[in-house]
Amino acid sequence: MDINVLGPLSVRENGVSVVPTAPKPRQVLALLALHADQVVSVNALVEELWGGKPPRSARTTLQTYVLQLRELIAEALAHGGNERCTPKDILATVPGGYRLETRAGIVDFREFERGAGAGYRAMDAEDYTGAARRLADALSLWSGPALTDIQAGIRIDMEARRLEEARLCALDQRIEADLRLGRHRELLPELTVLVNQFRMHESLHGQFMLALHRSGRRGEALDAYQRLRTTLVSELGLEPSAALSRLQRSILVARPENSPAAPNTAGHGLVARTV
Repeated sequence: MDINVLGPLSVRENGVSVVPTAPKPRQVLALLALHADQVVSVNALVEELWGGKPPRSARTTLQTYVLQLRELIAEALAHGGNERCTPKDILATVPGGYRLETRAGIVDFREFERGAGAGYRAMDAEDYTGAARRLADALSLWSGPALTDIQAGIRIDMEARRLEEARLCALDQRIEADLRLGRHRELLPELTVLVNQFRMHESLHGQFMLALHRSGRRGEALDAYQRLRTTLVSELGLEPSAALSRLQRSILVARPENSPAAPNTAGHGLVARTV
């Protein structure tokens, strides 16, 4: 079974989609897919579907949704002629809950995590070419916000936020690697979009400032700092971090032929979270 959650939900068995059209069964499948090959408790599924106010028939209704999913799995299995595997083998009932078995299928968010991890290790080894390539490959697995077509409850929403944070960390490191490779001009269109999308993400703004300055656009780099500072002060009552302030001062005093060093903004460092 192949699972994609980094964009619209796609779950395929024998190349055949088993994603239902009704919102609630889709929600059940999405939560199971996010925890593929792991047990998802009945309580977790009930909370996802109905929050803190489940109906009296919640467990019975959940069982109905599971049966509907198994019917779709049965249709997909029929295309493969695998008589030894049943829908209950793939969507298994286990003590306290259910487990969606991938049977060595491809799960996109795990591929992303592996690729991003390889990119981080390359960064640590100062292999910036390898890091940029591996992180770009990992990020290419995303086709949009995670589970963008799913009506999300509290648990799916939490997982989608976790995945988005992981994407931003990988993106931050890929841009850092590209900056270290001297690709500042190539980065400007992408960073222009990102700083408008993530108006209080200090790391992205620091990278944007650096790319602008290295492209001979010092005034615009300083303007980018002032826009971020205005946003942080007006919306959060916070000044930019010390690292970003140092970058601003270094750009302010730098001679035209000099470029300031990049601040330590990559990965887990300089971040004022997004809105």
